[in-house]
Formats: sequence, structure tokens, C-alpha cells
Amino acid sequence: MTGRPAPAVLPPSLRSWLGLIAALAALVVVVLGVLSAGHSEPGSVDVWIQPAVDGVRSPWRNIALATDFWGEPAGAAALVVAAVTGCLLLRRPRAAVLVVAGAGLTVGTTTLLKPLVGRTIHGGYLSYPSGHTAFFTALALVVALLATGRLSLGRTARTSVVLAAALVAGAAMGWAQVALGAHYPTDVLGGWCTALAVTPATAWLVDRIADRLVDRMADAGRRERR
Repeated sequence: MTGRPAPAVLPPSLRSWLGLIAALAALVVVVLGVLSAGHSEPGSVDVWIQPAVDGVRSPWRNIALATDFWGEPAGAAALVVAAVTGCLLLRRPRAAVLVVAGAGLTVGTTTLLKPLVGRTIHGGYLSYPSGHTAFFTALALVVALLATGRLSLGRTARTSVVLAAALVAGAAMGWAQVALGAHYPTDVLGGWCTALAVTPATAWLVDRIADRLVDRMADAGRRERR
């Protein structure tokens, strides 16, 4: 008996698939970072995509601004508090930890990468990768992992739902960032891939640490009963 009442935030059935996706996403982040390093102009992919999205007018600009708010400090904090509260109400403490750790490490990674890559927009603002897109995608991943766990879906269905949630969240926030001129399209892709790389790794780490703590507590309890 190991005494593990709390379900894993990253089930064993998803670890291989999400681990592979995380590795591929990390590779994309690195490749795009190398290609974008030190640049202050859009790349060939950006030139192709940006004109179709950039400079939207009302009412789409208002929608973009509203979406962007949820990546700003006040909006992001509100989403994290709401997600943590929901996890605790559902008695999923590991998921609550993952909300904070996953979002924090993902945004922290983008913050560290920006000066390393050195890509700028509008004269001097570091832009690669997009922190807004990374945060929103990371939060969507955590919520999707929690929701699919409670629905008891199969591996294929769970993987599909989790990736769909990440895609929708990343596309929504990414569109807003490009539409408002805050980022190039490849910045958005880099932010999305950062979340795909960091969040599953953080979930695995949360489960590993939690399992070890539970095992130690169980061992201590058995010793006391002796």
C-alpha cells in the first residue's frame, strides 16, 4: 500500500505522447529562437501571415484587447486564482499546484528566453517568445488535464482534448497579440510551443514530488505503528 489518494495530474497513459510532443515543441522553440536571434524585422513566415491579421478594426480590435487582458498581470492573476480555487473545491491539490507551477515556469521560461534571443519589435521591445500566448496555453493545458481526468476518457480522447484545448487557447491569444501588433506570428508560435514543452514536464515533476512525499509519509506511519 502506497497511500496515494490524489490522482496524478499527468496520467501514465498520457506521459509518452505528451512527452514526445514536449520534446518536439522544445525543438521548435530552439530552432525559431536561433532563426530569430537579434532580428528586429518580421521573417518570411511573418510577412506571409501578418498582413491578414495585423491592424484589425472594431469590433475585432475590442475582442483582441479583451483577450489580451487575460495575459496581462491582473487578468492572469485572476485566472490563476480562479483555477486554483476550482482545483481545491474539486479536491485536486496536485492540479492546484500545477496551475501555479506550470504557469509560473512557462512564463519564467519566456522571460529568460527573450533577452537570450534578442528579437525586438517596435524599436526595442523584446518579443520572442510571446509570454501572453505561453501563459494562456499553459493554463488551458492544466484545465484540460483536470477536466479529462474527471471525465475518465480513454488515452486517445484525452490526448485529443488536451491538445485541442492548447490549440484553441494558443490560437485565440496568439491572434490577439498579432492583431494588436505586440508580436510577430513566429513569436506566438514560440510561446505556444514553450507551453507545450514546459507544462507537461512540470506536471510530471509535480506528480513525482507528490508521490515521494506520500510514500515518505506512509513509511513514517508504518514505523510509528511498529
